[in-house]
Amino acid sequence: MLAGVDSLTQATLGAAVGELVLGKRLGNRALAWGAAFGTLPDLDVILSPLLDHAGNLWWHRGPSHSLLVMTLASLLLAPWLASRWKRDRISRARAGWFVFLVWSTHVLIDCFTVYGTSVLWPFSDHRAGFNHLFIIDPLFTLPMLVAVVWAAFLRGRKSMAKRRRVNAWGLGLATAYALLSVAAKHAASGAFEADLARRGVEVSRRMEAPTPLNIVLWRSVADCGDVFRVGYHSLFDKRDAPVTWTVYPKGAGALEPYAGLREARIVRWFSDEWWIARPHATGAWIGDLRFGEMRSWHPRKDLVDHRLVFAWNLVPQGPGERLRQAGGDRRTADHMLERLMRRAWGDRASWELPARLAGITGRLPEQLELEQP
Repeated sequence: MLAGVDSLTQATLGAAVGELVLGKRLGNRALAWGAAFGTLPDLDVILSPLLDHAGNLWWHRGPSHSLLVMTLASLLLAPWLASRWKRDRISRARAGWFVFLVWSTHVLIDCFTVYGTSVLWPFSDHRAGFNHLFIIDPLFTLPMLVAVVWAAFLRGRKSMAKRRRVNAWGLGLATAYALLSVAAKHAASGAFEADLARRGVEVSRRMEAPTPLNIVLWRSVADCGDVFRVGYHSLFDKRDAPVTWTVYPKGAGALEPYAGLREARIVRWFSDEWWIARPHATGAWIGDLRFGEMRSWHPRKDLVDHRLVFAWNLVPQGPGERLRQAGGDRRTADHMLERLMRRAWGDRASWELPARLAGITGRLPEQLELEQP
């Protein structure tokens, strides 16, 4: 399951922040400790085998990513780290700030993605998700990675100034890219809003998120009463270029018989109500529209099947867990990524095709309405 920013990015970011805070005193140990604490919040997965699927939806990026836990961890770890770094004259306060800054930047960059992060746990169950970056984006990670590796080879007092500059450049470029993603989202959001306004569509809320590995092609989900509309816009499209929308009926009635189940409540909370549902023979299928769809092109080449990346089967009766993962088939990922990149550059013909909702247990693919310009 695609859940959080990848471990390489988090370790690299942690190393870069560690170098920024204590590189002058600790040298390469600052990189190593920063990388370790940069991945520490995601060790919540250690408890995953002890939880059912619904429990994992609540637990991952939950308490370990909260301000409360990162503050307590910083206070508790500070004395031990200060004792360990006594010869380097690192105070408890500085050791605590080291942990807090590395931990908090991990959480911050997680908040830039769509998954959601329980920053205010246990005081609020709201999950922060700004939807500015995909969970893996090489253009965000590579500048920091190059800088961190380069800095690791710059040793000795004579190289210290250059080491700091190299690390600062890596962090600066990554920060600039993150800020650029904010501007890119704003531009794409304006294009979606204008298109829906021209059509006279009433929208109660809307969200945008980048497509995989880039901040050029954006995907919008618009809540329009009984249906969701999903569309794509590239920053290489003209600002007033019309959007082709795929219409997903919500199918809320399919989940009503199971509304009281813990698993149904958790999915609704986790998806922030961006879900659709369909009945099947043993219960209900539920899909989260925020994470996009895997696509497979029909042999006729004028039809494409959509399988939502995040989807579940809710099976209220029988053995096993009541909530079971039923996400999209990733065997078509390479072909889809190729077409997605072509769409990012402005090729709309092979992307905007009549679609079917597929991958639902015991049901034939469902034809979806396509609203073209």
